[in-house]
Amino acid sequence: MYRIVPILSLFLAISCYKTAPKADAYGNFEAEERIVSAEANGKILTLSIEEGQDLKAGQQVGSIDSLQIALKQEQLQASIRAIVAKSPAIGAQLAVYEKQTAAVRQKLTTLEREKRRVENLLKNDAATPKQLDDLNAQIEAAQRELDVIGEQKLASNASLGVQKSGLLAEVLPIQKQIAQLDDQLAKCRIVNLIDGTVLVKYAEAGEITAFGKPLYKVADLATLTLRAYVAGDQLANIKVGQQVKVFVDIADGNQQELGGKIRWISSRAEFTPKVIQTREERVNLVYAVKITVQNDAGVLKIGMPAELKF
Repeated sequence: MYRIVPILSLFLAISCYKTAPKADAYGNFEAEERIVSAEANGKILTLSIEEGQDLKAGQQVGSIDSLQIALKQEQLQASIRAIVAKSPAIGAQLAVYEKQTAAVRQKLTTLEREKRRVENLLKNDAATPKQLDDLNAQIEAAQRELDVIGEQKLASNASLGVQKSGLLAEVLPIQKQIAQLDDQLAKCRIVNLIDGTVLVKYAEAGEITAFGKPLYKVADLATLTLRAYVAGDQLANIKVGQQVKVFVDIADGNQQELGGKIRWISSRAEFTPKVIQTREERVNLVYAVKITVQNDAGVLKIGMPAELKF
């Protein structure tokens, strides 16, 4: 009679074990982590972040001293203004030729009118042929003068154009240097890369930083990735895009079921990581899979273990 209770207890325990769902795979949660590093050298003026703070992609969270870059940029801009000031006023200089041309044309108009008058007088013997010859000579001279002014204008325009092109050629490299400084100024702004939560803060305002030095680590915790491992004979049961069930431990020894989606299956086998199961199972060859799981409630944490059922 005294042996019935232990036997009954053992029977119930075995029954519960058999009815408990057995996982098809095990793994741990990962997140898309990014380390935001400095892109400039200098003193960190501001770094307005704290560990656990949520950030948006493109959000400016700090700045690095950029005074020397700004001063260099102002110096280059002053150099451009100085070069431009030496640029010839082509319009003003060519306007002189325009006035000379207008004056000669007016003179030609007057001479042509006087020629017609003399021709009429000559028909009535009121003028002499010499007067007409003199007018024709003056008209020819005025026409030659007009041609000379036109040639001088073209030569002057070409010369001024070459001079201006030379000055513009001096400006172009300076403009490129200013563009480089613009890029350096932009990199003095510390900008967050992705929507996520600050995991680790490596630097503080007031410290001296350098290009490539880590400032903080951020991760997207809204969607986590479960990296699990399946045996080779299970590969036929899974495929990319498949919906699966993910179980995580909660209070009182219970498990919470979550939905997941397979987004990657490794093409190469590997030994089971040591964090997975027993020593015997760790020597087996398995395939890694990644399952995307939404973490809207914030229950899941990086490194948390989970079980997977297909």
